[in-house]
Order: sequence, then C-alpha cells, then structure tokens
Amino acid sequence: MRKEKMFAMRMSLPDYERIRRKAEQAGMSMTGFLTSSALGKSIVVVDGLDKTTAELKAIGRNLNQITTLCNMGKIRCPDLNEVQQGFGAVFDSLYGLMDRG
Repeated sequence: MRKEKMFAMRMSLPDYERIRRKAEQAGMSMTGFLTSSALGKSIVVVDGLDKTTAELKAIGRNLNQITTLCNMGKIRCPDLNEVQQGFGAVFDSLYGLMDRG
C-alpha cells in the first residue's frame, strides 16, 4: 500500500524507547508497528519460528522433487501418506498460532 500521508507526534523518551524495542522485537518498522497497533491488529512474536518455517519449506521442496521424479518415472512412488499428514499437522498448528494472535 502506498503511504501518502505523514503524521508527526511527540512522546516521552521512555515511551519512544519502549515502542522502538517492541517494534524491533516484532521485526517491524516503527511505522508498521504503530499502524498495526492503532488499527487493532494483533502482533504476535514467536521465537524460533523462522527456523521452523525454513525447515518446513525445505521439507516441502524435497516432497515436490520426489513427486516430480515419480511423475517422470525415474523412481517408484513411495507411500508418503504419513509424511503428508505430519506435514499438514505442523502447518495447521503454525496456522493456529497465527489465528490466536
């Protein structure tokens, strides 16, 4: 979204530092953090989630490669139902964390 309007405000130094730290912890800019907060959007920070999502992406890529090789006839298609169910369960729990925020 294009930001067309500038808004200036004054606050105490302790308030500024507290907001700055919270924005930093959330991995957001001060503008993004204040806008989200003011519009009632919840901001949820889960430590270590970036490692988990990176691992899930890697698993997903591996599954796609296996699927491609199966479709090409280069390997016999293994039964991946359990893997698919486990992957789905992890994804659902991560999605549930996002919904709670």
